[in-house]
Amino acid sequence: MNEFILVWSYLKAKPLNTVLNVLLFALGIAVITVLLLFSNQLEEKISSNAKGIDLVVGAKGSPLQLILCNIFHIDYPTGNINLKEAEQISRSRLIKKAVPLALGDSYQSYRIVGTTPEYVDLYHLELAQGEWWNRELETTIGATVARELKLNVGDSFQSTHGLAEGGSGHEEQRFVVKGILKQTNSVVDNLILTSVETVWHVHEHAAADTTEANHDIHAQPDTTFVASRLIPTHPAGDSTKEVTSLLIQYRSPMAAIQLPRMINSESKLQAASPAFETARLFSILGVGVEILTGFAYVLIFISALSVFIALYNSLKERRYDLAIMRSMGASKGKLFINIVLEGAVLTALGSAAGLLLGHGILIALGTGVEEMRKAGLTGLVFYSEEWIILAGSLLLGVICALIPAVQAYRTDISRVLASN
Repeated sequence: MNEFILVWSYLKAKPLNTVLNVLLFALGIAVITVLLLFSNQLEEKISSNAKGIDLVVGAKGSPLQLILCNIFHIDYPTGNINLKEAEQISRSRLIKKAVPLALGDSYQSYRIVGTTPEYVDLYHLELAQGEWWNRELETTIGATVARELKLNVGDSFQSTHGLAEGGSGHEEQRFVVKGILKQTNSVVDNLILTSVETVWHVHEHAAADTTEANHDIHAQPDTTFVASRLIPTHPAGDSTKEVTSLLIQYRSPMAAIQLPRMINSESKLQAASPAFETARLFSILGVGVEILTGFAYVLIFISALSVFIALYNSLKERRYDLAIMRSMGASKGKLFINIVLEGAVLTALGSAAGLLLGHGILIALGTGVEEMRKAGLTGLVFYSEEWIILAGSLLLGVICALIPAVQAYRTDISRVLASN
């Protein structure tokens, strides 16, 4: 009889024990799989989103908040910085490129980012449809924004203040979609890009409307813009305009030593390093991941112990069957392999079920949870570490089966048959 058929017959003979052992093992493997998929994808997303950005300069506050807001767009700004101060920083000989960001508004929780064409170069963005924003109130939107909000080129919408839905709206100012970006699998997929002047324009009109309603002063007239280093259509050194932050690329390695210290100590601004802050973020997240991983290993240990007990107990019940097999010509080695194979099959079933369950959980979360969907986290990826998990599980099953297998190998045929 084929070894696998024989093993499968033994497992089917006790379906409750088999299902319990497989389920326990699957739960442990599923937890490890979810953590592996989540942490690896999160690390990849963070690395790709911060790639090419050496420093973020913004208002004083939490440096981690500055990074989360201006690179990953999942937090609120620490404040705004004066355009004149931003211009002074950008002129430093240590800086190769300084890209301004102006934040504050959103549309259905998707952030509107005022910036310059240099932001496009920073992330190597390409158009899928339409064209780049060119005039005030024109936007180029990310692929996720277009898909989730069902926006097409030529559609219009009005923004709301802040990131949360239901905020106060700018009813008189309607944005127009001029283009849609190709999928990048980065944070840009969730952004609505426009010019810095648009952000100023919208908020100037909002302030003007409030002033007119209170009858305090006359509404401010529109401004005619000329050339500047940071904002090409705005006068250099304007002390009334503000941006949220600057994304900076260093000109040389020496800048990494001098520039952050100079900004933090000699100005009212704050400089935060994405590399340092993301490492700190991973160390914070790592505590939770380690706790969950420890819990998963406990589950796997319990399931391995359960497999061992099940094989040991079943061996006592099957001593007569094994003796009959020996009397019919089966060798001691064949009995040994039979028990080891049974342990390996149990853990293989549990591992396969756990991997499928782990991927299924992340697919369900990626489909049903908006934040997971925005982050682009999915279960439809496979990492090489999963092969290690599978191989390790099979090895554990073999180890659990060794003692029962050795006892089966040492079975005294004559004594067992005589006792029955």
